[in-house]
Amino acid sequence: MIRLVKSRKKLIPMKLGVILESKDPETVWNALRFGVAGLGAGHTVHLFLMGGGVEITTLGNARYDVNSELTHFESAGGTVLACGTCLKNRQLTSSAACPAGTMTDCVDLVVWADKTVTF
Repeated sequence: MIRLVKSRKKLIPMKLGVILESKDPETVWNALRFGVAGLGAGHTVHLFLMGGGVEITTLGNARYDVNSELTHFESAGGTVLACGTCLKNRQLTSSAACPAGTMTDCVDLVVWADKTVTF
């Protein structure tokens, strides 16, 4: 078992890239919670939505309030960009909550980030 111990060292802010491909409400909710936790710890967090993840504004339920967590993520300073082709394939359009980007934007995110995680 791995035991996590809080370090007494000074926090070094990181750039975290999050790639979300799932449309499972629990997974999406957890990805957003991860982003909020990172922002709260002083890191910069950018979220790129691909595949089913671009449906983020239509996901969620009583147990996993995705829209509330998305609002929390954005109000904490997180940024969101969605794959424009994935939006188009689902007959969805770019919006303030889900602005369209490109695969080049996704590559740029991975290059920019100190760490990239996927959900």
